[in-house]
Amino acid sequence: MSSSIDAGDTGTVAAATPTTEALRNLYYARFGFAVLWAGLLALTASTLNPASIALLVIYPLFDVTAAFIDIRSSGTARPKKPLYITMALSLLAAIGLAAAATSGIPDVLRVWGVWAIAAGIVQLTVAILRYRLGGQWAMILSGGISALAGTSFILQAGDANAPLTPLAGYAALGGVFFLISAIRLQTAIRPDGGRWPSGLVRGGWRVGVCGGPRRRGFRRFLPR
Repeated sequence: MSSSIDAGDTGTVAAATPTTEALRNLYYARFGFAVLWAGLLALTASTLNPASIALLVIYPLFDVTAAFIDIRSSGTARPKKPLYITMALSLLAAIGLAAAATSGIPDVLRVWGVWAIAAGIVQLTVAILRYRLGGQWAMILSGGISALAGTSFILQAGDANAPLTPLAGYAALGGVFFLISAIRLQTAIRPDGGRWPSGLVRGGWRVGVCGGPRRRGFRRFLPR
């Protein structure tokens, strides 16, 4: 069975293009923020001080903002319910981190760990639901790693001298996954602003529904 393109497919591709571009831009922004935040936290992570506490609270608040932008730009093309859950979790995390900061780094790690586990599961779910948009395998991997990292933060909280530095690494790694997904989405967008249809791999190879790659030929898709 071939994966040739008919008018219905083309309409779907065209409708998905603004969604894909908005998601790509959001991923680039999240990468830039994560790297900047990780660098700033690494400089202030030795103790809980006004700067590090502010950074701890800002991170989940940025997550709330990103989810809100995601919802506004998604239209009807992407599931919204998991994003609302993400907003609620991140808002609770910001409040919890502000409170935990008054008790010490171990409590901060516990709150962050619980949030990382819950947020990772939601991110994994959203990425699976969006898989057809492309560029989501990195988000699936990121969600799984977030849940594992959250567990490690809770375990590290047993050490009274635990540092905040692991949180910087967590954010930086998450940023890299956002960058990978953004690049993957970028390659899915055609030079004319359209979107390469599913089943087509740029460079002349196409994958049929039943499996192996086939050389370009019979019904090669050409951008207008």
